[in-house]
Amino acid sequence: MKKIKLSMTVQIIIGMLGGMLLGICFGDKVKDIKLIGDIFLRLIQMSVVVMVMGAVIESVANLDPKDLGRFGVKMLFWFLLTTVIAAVIGGALGQLLLPGKGLTLPVSDQVVQVSDKGIYSMILDFLPSNIVESMASSNMIQVIVFSVLFGTSLGAYRIRKENSQLIGVIKEFNEVILGIVRRVMKLAPLGIGALLAYTAGATGIKVIMPLVKFLLVFGIGSLLYMVGMIAFVSFYCRTHPVNVTRKLFNMTMVAFTTTSSAVTLPTQMEDSEKKLGVSKKISGIVIPLAMTLNSNGLSMFLALSCITISQIYGIPLSGPQLVRIIVLSTLSCLGTVTVPGGGLVALATVVPALGLPLESIAFLFSIDWFSGMFRTVLNVDTDVFIAMIIAKDENELDYKILNGSQ
Repeated sequence: MKKIKLSMTVQIIIGMLGGMLLGICFGDKVKDIKLIGDIFLRLIQMSVVVMVMGAVIESVANLDPKDLGRFGVKMLFWFLLTTVIAAVIGGALGQLLLPGKGLTLPVSDQVVQVSDKGIYSMILDFLPSNIVESMASSNMIQVIVFSVLFGTSLGAYRIRKENSQLIGVIKEFNEVILGIVRRVMKLAPLGIGALLAYTAGATGIKVIMPLVKFLLVFGIGSLLYMVGMIAFVSFYCRTHPVNVTRKLFNMTMVAFTTTSSAVTLPTQMEDSEKKLGVSKKISGIVIPLAMTLNSNGLSMFLALSCITISQIYGIPLSGPQLVRIIVLSTLSCLGTVTVPGGGLVALATVVPALGLPLESIAFLFSIDWFSGMFRTVLNVDTDVFIAMIIAKDENELDYKILNGSQ
């Protein structure tokens, strides 16, 4: 009898459905299964910092220094444009569909820490004072800043000496780290299933019912954004939208179920290269940078959340206030936390800045995992879209892979 071999995508879907069914059927009795999911997350996260550092250093070091500035301007342009568009969609749907109108929610006793950092501190926090400390605390933006500078210096040394053994060492190091990640990813169906079983069992349907309208509006916004981006990227890169959608499916499922861009990063980089045809040189720079600088899902979430909160409390918003929401939602996405729960940290910065009631943040705490699913999908998939666009511009897009059947 021929043994049936299931793809990783199919295994993850089976794990998702099985986990949700287990949680719904047995409720709080399966809460201890979260240990399996947490072990999976830890095993992935343990390699992310060094993986990002190695990928960025290798990619930047192999670039011509003259091209680095032009390359950076392109990335920042697409990061900013897509983030603003996401915030505008979130704000527009909030005004149109009124997710907070008529909503009354009990005040949660959840304590939310508010960031009191000003612009000065935010800018300073982009720069590491101790790279070892930045790595230990998983401060990705600081790690990336160091890696770009290291890669730039290594690239200049390579050109000056016409050779560098260190680049070869870093390349081999990156391959070993990717080998670790690939082995850990074999546990994804079990780990993801355990996390969803815990979430479904511990949260339950009763908790999310009061905010189901918010989730529906956020889901509609996410779908509209994704359809628009897939259509644009498919046209720009001269491929079929169905082809792009099919090849995004695996990373989208990982992002949707883990709610973490950092955990999804290894799958995201591998699929962008092996399924979508983005060269390693492009994916090694664009995707790690986009993970911290291009949070489209978070931008939409922040804009929609602020408008929903204003509707709950009956606070009218003028045109300038709506513009301020869009601007703050965009700027607050720079260097954001890339793990589950990071959205509430950003929300705790934006809400007081807009003069909205601080306790309102607790209202969204009970559904943070569910809203995090939409946020992470938008964050992850848009990062890949931008990598494809830039790869197309730089003649680094392999059409045999992109239009292939894999």
